[in-house]
Amino acid sequence: MIGREDKKENDLFFTCSLIDYIARKTKNKRAAVVNALGKTTIEKIYDLADIYHSDNIDRVSDDFIEAANITEGTFDNISTAKYAVPSHWDIGKVYKRLILGIVKEKDMGIIDALFAAYNSFVSDKIEDFNSSFYYDAPQNILNAYLDGKIE
Repeated sequence: MIGREDKKENDLFFTCSLIDYIARKTKNKRAAVVNALGKTTIEKIYDLADIYHSDNIDRVSDDFIEAANITEGTFDNISTAKYAVPSHWDIGKVYKRLILGIVKEKDMGIIDALFAAYNSFVSDKIEDFNSSFYYDAPQNILNAYLDGKIE
């Protein structure tokens, strides 16, 4: 481990942040972006995150948008937000923690846990910037995922 956190955890953080960046840029739900990119591309982003992270995120996102043929959607949780909007880095951190929790609790691989997290009802709650769910403690978000409901 070099730095404050494990390298692969940082790679997951970047992967999740890039997914959020692409979703905002294309006005798509995060699950739609993950599913459009597909498992092979997500694995590539995760494996090469340290390289992509050193490049301009606009260029990197444009490359993946074009390669996956991600078209402009209609989901815009940024302009409909009534309060301060968390950055793509903020949301990347929320997903990173959720995914690591799923890996531990469900004994899943990182990429499978990533797909499970983004394709769960919890993802819709995290995307709602007019709620405070994405600010909840990481354990509360994980518990909501594991329990299939929000307490």
